[in-house]
Amino acid sequence: MPQLNPGPWFAILVFSWLLFLAIIPTKVLNHISPNKPTPVSTEKHKTGSWHWPW
Repeated sequence: MPQLNPGPWFAILVFSWLLFLAIIPTKVLNHISPNKPTPVSTEKHKTGSWHWPW
């Protein structure tokens, strides 16, 4: 039964994970967001009490 022989399948598994761990993080970390974050102002907004019409 070839599926019980872990030799070639384990090597394929290890090499594929090494490939994924080497390529995918570099592509993700090189991603540049098109929208730059804007700083939030520290001033408070004036909020008044609500006057309900009933």
